[in-house]
Amino acid sequence: MTRLALILSVCALALTAAGPVLAQRAAPVAVARTATASMTATDRAAAVAAIIAAVETRYVFPARVAAIRDRLNEGLASGRYDTADRGAFAERLSTDLRESSDDGHMYLNNDPAEYAAALTSGGEVFDNPEFLALWAAAARRSNQGLAEMRILPGNVRYLRITQFHWVMDRTGQAYDDAMRFLRDGDAVVIDLRGNGGGDHAAVRYLLSHFMKPDQLDITFLEAGKDPVQSRTLDNVPAGRMIGKPLYVLINRQVGSAAEAFAYDVQQFRLGTLVGGGTHGAANNNTFVPIPPGFMLSVSYGRPVHPVSGTNWEGAGVSPDVEVDPATALDAASALALTALLQRTDADPVDRAGWEWARAGIEARVHPVTLPVERLEPLAGIYGARTILFQDGGLIWRLSNGQTYPLRPMTEDGLFAVEGTEDRMRARLTGDALEVFRVEEPAPTRFPRD
Repeated sequence: MTRLALILSVCALALTAAGPVLAQRAAPVAVARTATASMTATDRAAAVAAIIAAVETRYVFPARVAAIRDRLNEGLASGRYDTADRGAFAERLSTDLRESSDDGHMYLNNDPAEYAAALTSGGEVFDNPEFLALWAAAARRSNQGLAEMRILPGNVRYLRITQFHWVMDRTGQAYDDAMRFLRDGDAVVIDLRGNGGGDHAAVRYLLSHFMKPDQLDITFLEAGKDPVQSRTLDNVPAGRMIGKPLYVLINRQVGSAAEAFAYDVQQFRLGTLVGGGTHGAANNNTFVPIPPGFMLSVSYGRPVHPVSGTNWEGAGVSPDVEVDPATALDAASALALTALLQRTDADPVDRAGWEWARAGIEARVHPVTLPVERLEPLAGIYGARTILFQDGGLIWRLSNGQTYPLRPMTEDGLFAVEGTEDRMRARLTGDALEVFRVEEPAPTRFPRD
């Protein structure tokens, strides 16, 4: 049995696949502060000594150990860690660990619950059922990190992944459902913005849907041990989406395992990365309990990608299309629709949907404002339909009294009908109201009374 298979087998017994070689969990943006007993000087000294011992034993780059040790000893001696607040202590230690190692996976969490669970058995925390149960509970509460699925205009399918959880016999099923949803889209957008990482098992499962079976994904290296390969899976129940137009949204808060997926997409040329550069945390990390209630993340290995021969540590992953990450979804949707419209074999109904959707994005990205003197004369009665001028804008009022604001889309009088989920638009020419519906090939015209 290979070492990778052994790791997965052990993790299956624990109901979660997160073996140490597969862990790539980035530091939290802010360390949570838990109401616990205050720290004494003795506690602080003991914690620093335990951290240094763990770094000396486990850290992947021995040449950096001396700098880390010196920084922590200096911090203790200078009084920089003199605080009774465990959360503040963890934050200060995390800053020194990251800066002295230049490693995004070196940090300290104030987490008494995980600490207590980790102490229930010896050895690696990833072999501890009680510790893993805490992560499994978090995965359940977040639907395994698959937070949102939507059908965007033009049948662009959207999936937001907030974290790469992996719980055996749970996460795979959730991904199968999500992949079946994505598979029927004309293009796919996967939103990783804000995703700090997680377990490589989930990355491999997701990646396998966009690549052929048994392809080398990445190799994990650990000093004194044989390299461990991660390869795409032979079986994916939802089917593969090789060649499906794929767009991945990224920003600075994307780290670790989430960066691994973005890096794979770029290196294997599976799709287009849209947004901003990522964090730059590539090393594999494990967790070590540090008394009196902390968990130390320490890097013990590093990944090597088969295409680049290196990884994204320190450098991050750069987008293929750089835009403000806040607008990345619109940018990716526009790219997807533009590419789809270049197809010469497209079904006319599909093409009409893509054109409709692209016009909507264009109007949202580049909003049009029409002056009052252009809008007010358009108010009137069009058959049984009433267009009102109210509060500086136009409103469509139905016979039952329901109203829909009209938002200008173009200079020539095309309006979005708010409240219809962009399924209906109206053009006011002055002498007629033309009503467009997304599923109809031509507008319906209503002359002005």
